[in-house]
Amino acid sequence: MSAAGWMLVAAPVVALVVLSALLRPRAAGVVAPHRLGIVRAALLTGVFAVLTVELLGVLDALTLPAFALAWLLFVAGVAVVAGRRRGRDALRPRTAAETRQAVLVGATVGGPTAESPTGSDPTTDGPTGGAAAGSGAAPGPERPATARGGLAALLSGWAARLSHLRRTATRGERLLAGAVLGMVSIELVVALLAEPNNFDSQTYHLPKVEHWVAQGSLDFWPTAIHRQVTIPPGAEYLLLHLRLFTGGDALHHLVQWAAGIGCLLAATRITAQLGGGRRAQLLTAFLLATTPMVALQATSTQTDLVAAAWAACAATLVLDGLRRRAGLGDALALGAATGLTALTKTSGLIAVGPLLLLWGLAQLRLAARPTGIGAGYSTGLAPGDSTGVGADRVGRAVGGVGSGPATGAADRPAPTGVRQVARTVGGSLLVLLVAATVVGPFLARETAEFGHPLGPPRLRESIPMERHDPVAVLVNALRIGHTAFDTPLSPLRAGTAEAIMAGSRAVGVDPQDRTITFGREVFPVPSWYPDEDRVAFPLAGSLALLGAVFALVRPRRVSPGRPGALRAYAAVVVLAVVLHTAMIKWQPWGNRLLLYALVLAVPLAGLWVDAVLRRRAGAGRRSVAAGLVVTMLATSALAGVLALSYGFPRRLVGAGSVFTTTEWDTRFLRRPQWADEFRWAASAVRASDARRIGLVQQNDNWEYPWWLLLRDDDGRSPELVALQSVLPDRPPADPTSVDAIVCTGPRTECARLVPAGWTIEYRDHVGYALPPTR
Repeated sequence: MSAAGWMLVAAPVVALVVLSALLRPRAAGVVAPHRLGIVRAALLTGVFAVLTVELLGVLDALTLPAFALAWLLFVAGVAVVAGRRRGRDALRPRTAAETRQAVLVGATVGGPTAESPTGSDPTTDGPTGGAAAGSGAAPGPERPATARGGLAALLSGWAARLSHLRRTATRGERLLAGAVLGMVSIELVVALLAEPNNFDSQTYHLPKVEHWVAQGSLDFWPTAIHRQVTIPPGAEYLLLHLRLFTGGDALHHLVQWAAGIGCLLAATRITAQLGGGRRAQLLTAFLLATTPMVALQATSTQTDLVAAAWAACAATLVLDGLRRRAGLGDALALGAATGLTALTKTSGLIAVGPLLLLWGLAQLRLAARPTGIGAGYSTGLAPGDSTGVGADRVGRAVGGVGSGPATGAADRPAPTGVRQVARTVGGSLLVLLVAATVVGPFLARETAEFGHPLGPPRLRESIPMERHDPVAVLVNALRIGHTAFDTPLSPLRAGTAEAIMAGSRAVGVDPQDRTITFGREVFPVPSWYPDEDRVAFPLAGSLALLGAVFALVRPRRVSPGRPGALRAYAAVVVLAVVLHTAMIKWQPWGNRLLLYALVLAVPLAGLWVDAVLRRRAGAGRRSVAAGLVVTMLATSALAGVLALSYGFPRRLVGAGSVFTTTEWDTRFLRRPQWADEFRWAASAVRASDARRIGLVQQNDNWEYPWWLLLRDDDGRSPELVALQSVLPDRPPADPTSVDAIVCTGPRTECARLVPAGWTIEYRDHVGYALPPTR
């Protein structure tokens, strides 16, 4: 990659970091403000990336110069806003609330407080909790250092919090933080070293990116693989930027890796919002980072982790809306999270929908309250606050997080209840409008092409449930649960599967019923093996289930300070899982489709485990419970390490290691027998000087290797055209109009489309055909 390419790749990173500083809320009392700033920055950057693709696609300008110009303008605009913000902050005097907050920050950094005996105040930031600033001294007399210093202050603040963690954390907290950091670092190494080799990516994720680059637009194309045009393309839009910047796929894995980081930040902030201190947040990060599905997908070009990250962003924004009135920025951010989730994977809306309903009800409840301090929070004072700072925090938060101090707010006329409700309704409509702006163009193309926003009938009938009677939903839920909680214990797996199938027949439901089972798949299947597409999550899932139960039944034992919010959030997570089992058919790789729900549920596990560990080890049963929890944590760590070491299809050691396997062989670890066949056919076609090449393939065949092997020497995309098409209004190319044909799948399908007189050469899975003149 050229130096210019590296600079372009750095542009989104620079924009994200600067925006994180700009969008960090400055009002006191906001839970984990730096993480909220990162969430907002990620959403804004993601929306910009998506809308850039949509706009340039309409202009037939999906080219490197156009994308480079767009990002340079975006970064320049962010820099200008940052400069103006810094100058304005330097001139604005510090408010009394900020002065008191600075004093509190200094006291917190100096050591544990009465409110937070372990230095784990949930209103502090960083996945580690702890300090809210870097040094024991209060900031200067004019402005807090973090507000005055912009980007430099943001970075120094994070460094200071890490330093505070090292000074104040217990040995167990250091182990948890070290494990998370180690997992993330190793995932980054694998993501950079390994070539994309995910099965679905070879079939449709990456080919759709190559089609966009080749044609310069988002127009649909004739294809035998309907998923190239019917599956939501949100994650692939992000890959398109990297493809144009680098000219290849060397950095494609970084999209999912960054999404994994986003999941960790959002999940730990959710834990803090629900009352969890530093240890609870670290437990959440640890459980999520060591879940094999998360660890493996973080080095993949799949899309499930991206969808989970956007859904988690929506969840943490919704929790903010439970305690204060939302401002304009909050509605815009929540709409962006909803739209990005829908554009990446529509199944994520199964959770985002109930979350939006919770947010709307909470906003209506707050709107019905008298305007004033109590309208921002449920109580005037923060828990344990006897100084009046909580009231100041609330007063500033009424205008919306990040809006600055509400100077003179007490002198303003209080909006009437009707006006407050009208504002809430308007905010809800704004959320939907922003979401529609993000996902609307894709849905419009789907509707124009197939007459339905969710695509053709074959897509709408293959994945969603076709039966919704209670017994069918129950059977589907039991099968999904069996696959999600699978373990290496064969007798346990076989016994529970037999019980499920026997019970299914007893209530009159065929356990293999096609209306509740994807395709021709057969239940059960082993899913314990660390494969990125199907690996189970029994440990994290079990702890999340326990956390959800206790959050619903005894929320005060789990979170004494936020029982209402905890119960409401747990109810939404449980509802999302129930809806998932009622809407999505069982399938062998269904665990990855549940990843969004797992990410949202893990904070419940972190809170419950922390509650178990903080009980005094007096009663025998409590000691046993704590011992079991510690054992499960150790097992979770082992599972995460084994997933990275021996996971499939990217691993650190053994056959197929990223250190010892060649680039081409790595790409074909899923189907090693095809590697030489693709190269053999591509070499013959290239030797014939063919320019226009026809494709013969079936719905689940690999297309991406042809884009790599038949690319011009200067890196330009080959002209590949499909000789079959499942799109009614997109006829395939005439076989006589191409210079050569490459085929995958049965020879009979290839022979059926090859013109008379052409020469066909075929091996087991791959073949090619050339005209007599070549």
